[in-house]
Amino acid sequence: MIRTHKTTFRVSKKDLERLFACNRISATIWNDCLKHARNHHQQTGCWINLSELQQLTRKQYHLHSQSIQSVQERYLQARTNAWKARQKGFKYIRYPYKEKKHYPARWKKDGFTVHSNGLIELKMCLINGKRTPPIRVKLAHLPQGQIKEIELIWDRKLMLAVSYEDGRQPKENNGQFTAAIDMGEIHGIASLADNGQSLIITSRKLRSQKRLRNKKYTELQKKLSRCQKGSRRWKKLRRALVKTQQKTQRQQRDILHKTSCQFVRWAEANQIKQVVVGDVEGVQRNTKAHKKNPKKKHRSRKVNQKLSQWPFGILLMYLTYKLAAAGIDLNRIDESYTTQTCPVCNRKKKVSGRTYRCHCGYNEHRDIHGAKNILAKHKYGEIKDLGIPISKITYLRPAS
Repeated sequence: MIRTHKTTFRVSKKDLERLFACNRISATIWNDCLKHARNHHQQTGCWINLSELQQLTRKQYHLHSQSIQSVQERYLQARTNAWKARQKGFKYIRYPYKEKKHYPARWKKDGFTVHSNGLIELKMCLINGKRTPPIRVKLAHLPQGQIKEIELIWDRKLMLAVSYEDGRQPKENNGQFTAAIDMGEIHGIASLADNGQSLIITSRKLRSQKRLRNKKYTELQKKLSRCQKGSRRWKKLRRALVKTQQKTQRQQRDILHKTSCQFVRWAEANQIKQVVVGDVEGVQRNTKAHKKNPKKKHRSRKVNQKLSQWPFGILLMYLTYKLAAAGIDLNRIDESYTTQTCPVCNRKKKVSGRTYRCHCGYNEHRDIHGAKNILAKHKYGEIKDLGIPISKITYLRPAS
């Protein structure tokens, strides 16, 4: 199976500047693809293909030929995925149009040389028939397996994403796997695929921003209550209130876009073709006891505030069109009792911590446990043990 491993590296100051230049050159290639595609469509009324792009951009960039081709292929793939999504009814999805300042550079199997001591030489272009000196990087950890591709990425610092063959044979599923998502207020996305891969993307940063906004709201509302409506101070405080609200909305939109993009990239890397998400609509309603259900507990004001401010609908909307653009189907399923039910003995238990533990000996991360039960409901129509071994849970924070 093909796996991807992010790792840090050591490099000289001169080669570090060359690495940053590679990402800037990749962005220039992307921008030129947009320009050539737009001009070609205006002149011919047809879409440009890979060979035509290569003819227009030949010998123009100081980058390895396969790295240039990788950017062009990613542009064409993004355009094709947008077209497929629009055919499915997502008319608001736009074709690639945004210019970039930085874009991850990639080196394919013939674009680098791996040495046994962890040193990797990233090949560069030919100038006047002579090969430019390669960029030498020393990896902190060299994965065990045949390296297929290397990508230069930025994840709070400059890192290398190494795709390698781990030597394991994938399960017989025609290369198409299914993943289940358990959406949460603490962990926005907790997912488990039937190939054993699991992912958790936290939403704690969004929660902290919401708490800060609520505190500012409280202070401003107290001051507003002591002002005369329509006065200059009242108007000033109202502007501050609106400004605080708009800032939080922008921060929320940014975090949710990054969260959904990270999940889509993870799904594509693990060859997932179908995603099932638990439908949590209605969890923020019916919080009080009533005549039909007098035993229902009354939730506290803090819990009600957290649930009412949980933007699961916006996140689901982002996931829907981004997965459609990647050619991945998304289905909703009832998630009733998936967090409480043990898949081994079917005993129901409300969990207070982050780990689900049952009297029968079963224990699992609370959110991965919910995703596992959602996947079982989708496959078999009931909650049961899937027998999927989970080796490692990938934790991510929303990042571009």
